[in-house]
Amino acid sequence: MTATTTPRRRRSPAFTAALALVGAFLLLLTVPNVGPVLRAARADGTAGEFTARRLYCVQHPGHESCSWTGDFASADGRVRRTGVALYGSDRGTLTAGRTTPAVDVGRRGTVYGPGGSNEWVFTSLLILAGLAVIVLAFRPVRRTAPPDAPSP
Repeated sequence: MTATTTPRRRRSPAFTAALALVGAFLLLLTVPNVGPVLRAARADGTAGEFTARRLYCVQHPGHESCSWTGDFASADGRVRRTGVALYGSDRGTLTAGRTTPAVDVGRRGTVYGPGGSNEWVFTSLLILAGLAVIVLAFRPVRRTAPPDAPSP
């Protein structure tokens, strides 16, 4: 008895290139952020205080997304940043002028609470998706039966 093999064919080069570009684009967006995302997850950075100045909200159909922007000052007074957003803040979190503990992990425009963030989950999923799309782009396509095989 002989083993039958499933014939393989290749995708069009243009489709392969397009898939590879999509995967590379996902990696390009996410890989440079791995360091800051990991520091944010651990709240590993310069400790200080965030002072809320302005509530910024965006309306979506059936949903509102808000974030507080304001100023960050490190505990030792060496680092001062203005116009930064506090990650995870929303309408009910703060009021204008109120301060809360925060950590500067080096991300432009964002500081984090002392509990860190869960951004690493989404970043990890995007990296895996980018790698999966690249692998998929270069995998041959399997046919279930040769095109000239008679139907039973």
